[in-house]
Order: sequence, then structure tokens, then C-alpha cells
Amino acid sequence: MRFLKVAACASIIALVPVVATVTAAPDRNAGGLTLFTEIYEQVRTNYVEPTTDKQLLDGAIKGMLSALDPHSSYMDAKEYREFQVQTRGEFAGLGMQVTMENGLVKIISPIDDTPAARAGLKPGDLILAIDDNPVTDMTLSDAVERLRGTIGSQVKLTVRREGVDPFEVRLTRAEIKIEPVKFHMEGGDIGYIRVTSFTERTSDALEAAIKSVKQQAGDKLAGVVLDLRNNPGGLLDQAVSVSNDFLDRGEIVSIRGRRGQDNRRFDAQPDRDQLRGVPVVVLINGGSASASEIVAGALQDHHRAVLLGTRSFGKGSVQTVLPQRESGGALRLTTARYYTPSGRSIQATGIDPDVVVEPAKIEKVAQSGRLREADLRGALRNTDNEANDKAKAPATSSTAKPGADRSNADEKATPTAGKPNVPPGTTPAARPETTALDPNLLGTDADYQLVRAVDLLRGVSLFKKLAAQ
Repeated sequence: MRFLKVAACASIIALVPVVATVTAAPDRNAGGLTLFTEIYEQVRTNYVEPTTDKQLLDGAIKGMLSALDPHSSYMDAKEYREFQVQTRGEFAGLGMQVTMENGLVKIISPIDDTPAARAGLKPGDLILAIDDNPVTDMTLSDAVERLRGTIGSQVKLTVRREGVDPFEVRLTRAEIKIEPVKFHMEGGDIGYIRVTSFTERTSDALEAAIKSVKQQAGDKLAGVVLDLRNNPGGLLDQAVSVSNDFLDRGEIVSIRGRRGQDNRRFDAQPDRDQLRGVPVVVLINGGSASASEIVAGALQDHHRAVLLGTRSFGKGSVQTVLPQRESGGALRLTTARYYTPSGRSIQATGIDPDVVVEPAKIEKVAQSGRLREADLRGALRNTDNEANDKAKAPATSSTAKPGADRSNADEKATPTAGKPNVPPGTTPAARPETTALDPNLLGTDADYQLVRAVDLLRGVSLFKKLAAQ
């Protein structure tokens, strides 16, 4: 049996059984195998220190696979066991998905509520060294092995981030228990659902979240924000099932390989849309990879949702995991590409959102102490009681988060360093600071992309009401 995967690199992997085929062993004299045998014997006989057959063969296999794409690799028995545990969403480590790019380890995304996220590591960060050992001397498997370790142990990373000098960060390894779905209500009429990864429990957890959102909102549900930012991927069957929770017909994703028998198509099951057409906005960014791109691409192509944010990561390849009976390890080999329902391959290009909104953080700034009409001496009094009461109420920012508790939003916002105190009698105004958003702020009152998504859904809801009149 072999297994198919579409997933984030070096960690969470999709496993779907497919039929295995057996091919004849190649001629040992074909393709330079004679040269390989000669060199193997020379190294084994003449190297300055004794070597084992396993050491040389494992090294040769890993070297051969490293000459292919970043996602093809060999896992020994220990690595394969850890790999199988990770698909269940529980493992020990730092909590980030990584790949190899130009000889450096690149962070696809940190996982919520893990040491990597709490340390402020961000998608696109490049790891230059692990415990002062340059990663240029490592394969991806070697780097991942160094990043792992016992719970409570520390590791030092040297990190390069665009626009800043290289810096060091120390992280303490921990037990990672991924909560694949989180949710809350935005103002009582918008459901916010964040899918952090595609593990074995994601689809069930999503359906429970949708059910809870619908119960809390009742007939006032104006829309749902599906947050796939910093979601590095996971199990293919879960990506298909999650897509089906918003679709009730049509293709979700297709897989095309070099061989015809590797081609597959996954279609939505009828009447599975859990929201029955309620408007959806999907948030994506450069940390949205693989399985999350399958969901985003399917909903975009079927015009089921508006995609908002920035371009996704662009991992559109499929890996097959082939267990090796003799060694107990497994070969992870890229065998196909996947395509969205419209036939798009997003490999190395990613998915462009329908509405581009750069990551930003909402902060408090002081407004000038401008006078309003009601403050002018001798101003006419509004004789309407309701309007008069409204005029007496303190002004609120027009850019504050819709539906949110204003005072709570102000408490969570971070004042700009060096900014003078707010003058008496004025109200702090929320504004976005256009910097890379801290992963810990996703889904909070300081999350500008979420604010824009909520505004968009409320606008759609208002338009429908006006059109119905």
C-alpha cells in the first residue's frame, strides 16, 4: 500500500490510500549504477574511518532525493513514526511548518499557540543557523531533526527577516497539541472561524463550529469569515471535506501526475453546504499553503466566497508516501500536481485574493481636539430627544471594529511608541499600522484584515436588505 499526500512541508502530511504498482528492477549497468557501485565500494574500503552499509546507503538515498524538489525526502524508521503521529495533531517540537529554499530553511507558518508563534516568528522568515550550525550544511530532514527534541529543551535559531538585520531567538520545545478550529462571534451577526491546520479532527471540529455559530446568531447570521491565514496544510481528505462544508456540487480539486493511474478528481457531495448560501469571506496570506490553498481555490472558483488578504504560499504539488518494509522507513516522493476546479495550477504562483488587503495592526492615535457643532457657543439645540442624546454621547472612531466593544478594542490596541498622551476630551481613533502582523494578533480586535472582512460581509448583508425592499 502506498499513500498520497498534499500537505505542508516537513510536518503535517495528507495520507490517502491509492493502488500500488510494481515495476521491474532496473538493470544494474543502466543509468550509471555501475559507477555508483564502484564509488560505494571505494568509500567503504578506503575512507579514513570505518563506515557501515546503512550509513552509506541512507546518505546516498537522501542525497539522491535532495537533488529533486524540496518536498521529496527519505524518512528513516524514527522519522516515519514521528510523521505518523503528527498527522493526528499532537507532537513535540517548536510548532512551525518549514521548507527548504536556496539552501536555507524557510518558515511557511508558525502554528497558533506554540513556541514558534509566541516567539513572534512569521511566514517567510529564513532560518540561517540552528544552535550556531549553518543550515546550508544540512538537508531539510537534517534541519527538522535538529529543530525537534525533548520537551523543555532549548534551541537557538539565527533568523533573517526581510527589512531587518539577522537576529537570534531562543525557543523552548513543548508538546504541541493543535486545536484545528477556533471560533467566536463578531458583533452577534458575523461568525469568525479559524482553521489552523488540516488534521484528522478538522472537518468534525469545523462542522461543530458552524453549528454553534448558527445557534448563537439565529436568523441574524449575516456571514462567516473563514480564516486560513498561516495554515500550512495537512490531510487531503480533510481539505476536501472542509470545502464540501461550503459547497453542494461540482469539483473540489483534481490531481494529475505523469502516469494516468495517478490522476484523480474529488467532487462535492450534494446538499453538504452547512451554511445554505450564507456569504463567506476567506482570509489568506503567504502562510496559507497546500491543503488550505485547495479550500481557497475551490471556494473562489465556484464563486462561493470572496478571498481577502494577500497571495498564498503556492504549494501545488502532491507527494506519495511509500513505506519501506525492510527499513521501516518511508519514501516521500512528489508524484503529481493538483488543480483547482477551473484547471489552475497554483504551484509556485499561489492564489491571488479577490480583495488585496495587506496585513496591518490597528493602533490608537490621538485626534486633534476639534470642536463639533454642539460645542460652539450659542449653537442651536436639536429638539429631537433621541438625536440630542446622541449628540451628548462621546464620539467614536469610524474606523473602529464594527460590532465590537469599542472600549475593549481600545484596551487591546497598542499605542505607538513615542506618541503623546491623548488630549483631554478627545477620543482615541483606531488606525492600521502597515507592518507584518504578529501571528498572535490574528482574530483579535487589532487584526485589520479581519475588520475589513467583517465590513465586507456587513456591506453585502445591507445590500441584500435594500434590494429586497
